[in-house]
Amino acid sequence: MDWLLSPYDYLPIVGAVIAGGAIGLEREYRSRPAGLRTHVLVALASALLMMAAVHQVRWMSDTPMDVVRIDPVRMAHGVLTGVGFLCGGVIFQQGFSVHGLTTAASLWITSAIGTLFGVGLYGLAVVGTVIALVVLSAARFLDHRLPQKNFAEIRVRSRREAMLRETDFRDLLGAFELKGARLDQRLVEGGAIFELSGMFSGKDTLPLSAVADRLREDPRIVEFDILPRKD
Repeated sequence: MDWLLSPYDYLPIVGAVIAGGAIGLEREYRSRPAGLRTHVLVALASALLMMAAVHQVRWMSDTPMDVVRIDPVRMAHGVLTGVGFLCGGVIFQQGFSVHGLTTAASLWITSAIGTLFGVGLYGLAVVGTVIALVVLSAARFLDHRLPQKNFAEIRVRSRREAMLRETDFRDLLGAFELKGARLDQRLVEGGAIFELSGMFSGKDTLPLSAVADRLREDPRIVEFDILPRKD
């Protein structure tokens, strides 16, 4: 284990911790599920495992050289596959929307960067870190300024004897320039309540407060939910 005392051998560890910390700080600032500690640990684990694979001859000094087969690619495959399971834990579906994809991607790229530091490809690792930070930070800046379509899941309930029909519901929301492709219809509470629900979209910021006021004014509606979504 004397090789670990070499300052040069500490460089991949330091680089991985700094890169993971930089990406983790950006995620921490955005209040995402995986923050600073998670990204640092992912980058550090990836770098350590790759260093162990690259320096396999050193920690297998008692094994005959004709038996030792150094193949860091196999370790990299195992690391990224394992991180893939970790990424799957931060992805979840809520209604019509899927959340956590960007956080999962940031963990995966952090693992890849840690792997690059572990095998000594410092230039590529630094470039990857800078690009990842630009994508996570600068791209969000553009995302808020480019025209975009936003979504909201809207569900209304009316009494069966005075139900709000689909055409009326679409016309009501169409007045706010909200459009929906498909509506789900069902009877609940023993058939006494008629429910309409669906995903509606509009450009830029949706006037959901105004929609809520309009739904409250309709005497046919006894209950409603408005759930903003990010597609």
